[in-house]
Amino acid sequence: MTPVIVDAARTPFGKRDGWLSGVHAAELLGHAQRGVLDRTGIDPDLVEQAIGGCVTPIGEQFGNITRTSWLHAGLPTATGTTTIDAQCGTAAQALSLVAGQIAIGSLEVGLACGVELMSRVPLTYKVGTGLGTPRPASWSVDNPDQYTAADRIAVRRGFGREDLDAFGLRSQQRAAAAWGAGLFDDQVIPVATPDHGTVTRDQGLRESSTEGLARLKPVKDGGLHTAGSSSQVSDGASAALLMSQEKAEELGLKPKARLLNQCVMGGDLEYMLDAPIEAAAKVLARAGMTIGDVDVFEVNEAFASVPMSFAQVHGVDDDRLNPNGGAIALGHPAGATGIRLIATALAELERRDAQVAMVAICASAATTCLLIERL
Repeated sequence: MTPVIVDAARTPFGKRDGWLSGVHAAELLGHAQRGVLDRTGIDPDLVEQAIGGCVTPIGEQFGNITRTSWLHAGLPTATGTTTIDAQCGTAAQALSLVAGQIAIGSLEVGLACGVELMSRVPLTYKVGTGLGTPRPASWSVDNPDQYTAADRIAVRRGFGREDLDAFGLRSQQRAAAAWGAGLFDDQVIPVATPDHGTVTRDQGLRESSTEGLARLKPVKDGGLHTAGSSSQVSDGASAALLMSQEKAEELGLKPKARLLNQCVMGGDLEYMLDAPIEAAAKVLARAGMTIGDVDVFEVNEAFASVPMSFAQVHGVDDDRLNPNGGAIALGHPAGATGIRLIATALAELERRDAQVAMVAICASAATTCLLIERL
């Protein structure tokens, strides 16, 4: 069977300790899950499986947050649920897993989703809990932290501090222009909060200037990236409804897109976040396509050097790369970002009346890359 994406949407993204921080992760993800189903008008009983992503499944996000959220939203108990962690590409990988099961006939209708309340459950392995650390004492792999890897990429590609600041400003300006033009309106499911009323927009957008960005201190002493050229600590959730093309036709639904190809792969540890470059080459080769066949690229802005490096190596022109800004401005709730990128890419394809988008997400564990065709 051919898996298709019927709809993809997200909540607004909040800043750390901001508008969404008073909402429990299960409430927020359940709101996204039900929100996508309500948008399509599908009977929730048709959803056979929901696969969700969460990068830090501890504390309030522990114990299969996908199911906790599903049940809290009053959705059918018979639906099977799974929670995965693929780091920053988690929600995109959840979507790929649902699509794969549809392709082999294991289910007809599935939901992919993701959540991260980074205000309430920080991305940490909680040193001091007495539960140990993820790496054994004998660990000998030279696996740098993400800030170091991002700076290494910048040096490798010849990007200086001013170049990175300029990209950070670009992200803020493009995101502000997109919100101003209403380009995100149809992608966002408003959220009622206990302290800030109903939130309808992303909170991370800020007034930026070249001079202001230049005054920010680097994240690491002697480094190149600052808070102005790095993704934000954020709260948010996302969800996407998938089904077989045959089932969509039976239900009278018009799918938005189909998945042409995808891969999850690791990269050179020295430049840990640069693997989207190789991942893109792999999925394009499998699909028999070239960079020139792709109309829109959404490359996650974990750090400015990541999409900048991707564009330099692959020769992607500025107009096709993150045309509506990215995580530097919009935020990066790690478990939810993958589907945010997919929803943004699909909306941009529709706006341009174009056909093919690529979504690439660097991660400390494995890079996720998807090739999507608008239907």
